[in-house]
Amino acid sequence: MGNQIDESKSLSETRLMNGRRIIKTSVTEITENNVIEVLNKALAVHDLNRSDIDYLWKYYKGEQPIRHRVKDVRPEICNKIVENRANEIVSFKVGYLCGEPIQYVSRNGGDEVVKAINTLNEYMFAEDKAAQDQELVEWQMICGTAFRLVLPDEVGEEDEAPFELYTLDPRDTFVVYSNEIGNKPIMAVKYSKDDDEIFHYSIYTENRYFHVDGDILNREKSRPHALNMIPIFEYPANNARLGAFEIVLPLLDTINKVDSNRMDGVEQLVQAFIKFINCDISKEEYEEFLQLGAIKVKSVDGQTADVGVVTSELNQSQSQTLKEDIYNAVLTICGMPNRNGGTSTSDTGSAVLLRDGWSDAEARAKDSENVFKRSEKKMIKLVLRICRDLGGVNLYLKDIDMKFTRRNYEAIQSKSQVLISMLQEPKIHPQLAFQHSGMFSDSESAYTMSMKYYEEQQEKAKALVQKVNPDEENPPKDEDDI
Repeated sequence: MGNQIDESKSLSETRLMNGRRIIKTSVTEITENNVIEVLNKALAVHDLNRSDIDYLWKYYKGEQPIRHRVKDVRPEICNKIVENRANEIVSFKVGYLCGEPIQYVSRNGGDEVVKAINTLNEYMFAEDKAAQDQELVEWQMICGTAFRLVLPDEVGEEDEAPFELYTLDPRDTFVVYSNEIGNKPIMAVKYSKDDDEIFHYSIYTENRYFHVDGDILNREKSRPHALNMIPIFEYPANNARLGAFEIVLPLLDTINKVDSNRMDGVEQLVQAFIKFINCDISKEEYEEFLQLGAIKVKSVDGQTADVGVVTSELNQSQSQTLKEDIYNAVLTICGMPNRNGGTSTSDTGSAVLLRDGWSDAEARAKDSENVFKRSEKKMIKLVLRICRDLGGVNLYLKDIDMKFTRRNYEAIQSKSQVLISMLQEPKIHPQLAFQHSGMFSDSESAYTMSMKYYEEQQEKAKALVQKVNPDEENPPKDEDDI
């Protein structure tokens, strides 16, 4: 089988890519008779994706084309400077989208639902899901897709949560989809290679697990499972499965070239060639000249002798203008904020957000949220089934909403004023005030906690009044009533 990285392309040239390919099949059911055939066809497409993903992963780590630069003129001065803007883009996207843990909240449920969701959040904390989400989004932003595996705890290995979460390497994982309407996933594959260079494939369908060693189906390890779902879920970053910096690869390589050429210009100015006009010098005299730093020449036969340097200085200001223009284009295309925006005496918080690109960054993050939630709902559906069967948590997908805790600290005073105004309006239900003020990431829990606190304070006030005026509850009757 395949699984080889395509290394035929020149390492010093920009590699143009346009997203990962979706692997599809016309087979409607995976069985022991066709699993090898479907796997081999899928691997042919996956190998192309794997090559792109590996390239983008190395690019993110700093293995970029400029490091393989070849210079024909004065090859001894050949700087290879990597200004790793790809790492900057991915780090910002990951931190901005899921710098805080993703919270599951109730969708207008009762106390039992809220309690069950709190238990689910505790399970996710026990499985360190926040860190796994960051790892998953990192893969999304690098190569355009990511994968997560969910399995119930093995017998004898039970822990705080009844399930296990794994973030998989997209270079060794893929999902095969149906060609039919809806493109339902047919099977998912995770593979590895042993010391003998033999590939081992773990293949999941909705109700079976197949194990393939090389080209041979291992029937002893293959078995049915009771999940009724494929436990490997793909998290595409977008429909095209494009990485965050993939569309600006030519610009990023150009920035590296500009930096390298600018440094070459500085070194070539310092190490400029020496020209001798109307005078001869031997190798020994030249070496002595380099050592002493001075030389004596004499004009002969009326021809003026001179010694100088051959200089052609690069215009650094024009180079800086070019670099800034390219970098600003990268920020705009990738939806990144501009950290070097201008200032104005009339700046307000909202004006800065609009001017410096933060509103664009927020819009891109919301778009990524919606795509992430679509895959997360499929994963949660399996998690909830495992929890109902093994964890005693009676919860369904319709009871849950997902909240990305991001930027809820902004305009906190204005939000609190809106909350107070809405709570003082008798025609507005207090729960609506908590939901629409934008002050709380989990408005349902905040409302429930606040109402409980309010009722406790009312009971304390009532008890205090009864303690101060014990007869107030049963006032004496009027004399006319006697």
